[in-house]
Amino acid sequence: MEKLYQYLPEELVTFILVTVFSLLIGLSLRRISLKREGETTLFGTDRTFTFIGILGYLLYILDPVDYRLFMGGGAVLGVLLALNYYVKQAQFHVFGVTTIVIALITYCIAPIVATQPSWFYVMVIVTVLLFTELKHTFTELAQRMKNDEMITLAKFLAISGIILPMLPNENLIPDVNLTPYGIWLATVVVSGISYLSYLLKRYVFRESGILVSGIVGGLYSSTATISVLARKSRKASPQEAPEYVAAMLLAVSMMFLRFLILIGIFSVATLTVIYPYLLIMSAVSAGAAWFLHSKWKRPAVSGATDEDEDGSNPLEFKVALIFAVLFVVFTIATHYTLIYAGKGGLTLLSFVSGFSDITPFILNLLQGTGSVPVSLITACSMQAIVSNIAVNMCYALFFSGKKSSLRSWILGGFGCVIVANVLLLLFFYFL
Repeated sequence: MEKLYQYLPEELVTFILVTVFSLLIGLSLRRISLKREGETTLFGTDRTFTFIGILGYLLYILDPVDYRLFMGGGAVLGVLLALNYYVKQAQFHVFGVTTIVIALITYCIAPIVATQPSWFYVMVIVTVLLFTELKHTFTELAQRMKNDEMITLAKFLAISGIILPMLPNENLIPDVNLTPYGIWLATVVVSGISYLSYLLKRYVFRESGILVSGIVGGLYSSTATISVLARKSRKASPQEAPEYVAAMLLAVSMMFLRFLILIGIFSVATLTVIYPYLLIMSAVSAGAAWFLHSKWKRPAVSGATDEDEDGSNPLEFKVALIFAVLFVVFTIATHYTLIYAGKGGLTLLSFVSGFSDITPFILNLLQGTGSVPVSLITACSMQAIVSNIAVNMCYALFFSGKKSSLRSWILGGFGCVIVANVLLLLFFYFL
């Protein structure tokens, strides 16, 4: 926008912008008013808001030093808005003040355009238009929210914005890279990704199909998602079995992308080495899922989420506590394994970690283990993931039941992914 001032007078550009922005706000309010409340409750029309913006600009440029005219005009506008609100409340029983606030924002557009950079005033206009149009969306969102949803958000803000900055960054055990700040930082990052997945699953893809449930759930926890899908599959028909296994494999595919994000946050050096392998395995898992989904003609599968099964809060204190404890355990285990068993012991530990949550083990490697080279961190991360996929396959077989029609599909689908992982790991070793 600033480049236009080189070719056109600044006053002309500012006047046009103020007029257009004010008109857009007025049109948005007029449309919402006619659709939901009725024209009588609106403070003027779209032209009125355009004139409010123009009036603000005129009074602003007539007294550009003390701004007395601008402040006086704002006071008069405030009185008119107050009278309008009183009439709406008395005659139409409308108590909202959104229109009044937007009218005052419209009046302030002129000094904002004249004094602020283009990105800022465009951001203000976009925000006003979006929040004006999303009224009905926010109403539906508030109706769907659980009673403790704001408490959940407050928990996340507390652990990330209050607790984390207050923790010391000094080793708890001499010569062991284990600090309160590092422990909690890993917890905050993982909780943030899990919380985002939880919000997407609950509010964006609430009525999604089985496949979408696998995709979104994989960002949170592939193990939990696979276990839930396996339990749900007990009620499914044999024709629907491939769809559930495809969703499980999509959860595995998203697990690779989740670790790609975590590795990028904590260790760029490791990311530059491991990202081709993680992307390939994510594509292999997604390809196997697509094969299962497309090969067989199946009826539509209902993906409505059962809150009792998979709508759990990812920020529960016990979840964070378990993660922190596992992080400490793997940090200490990794340190002393390197001392007494060397790199071979760390390789064995990576496979053993797959029987639990592998995220603390991998994040511990990424946050620094002293003399461990990036190549070994990459190999151990891949080995832990392979081990965890094998454990997830066992979970899927167990929770789906002994007589489930999914068993052959689980063995085939997960088997292909595990074999591909092992081949890729061997390629990494012999490269």
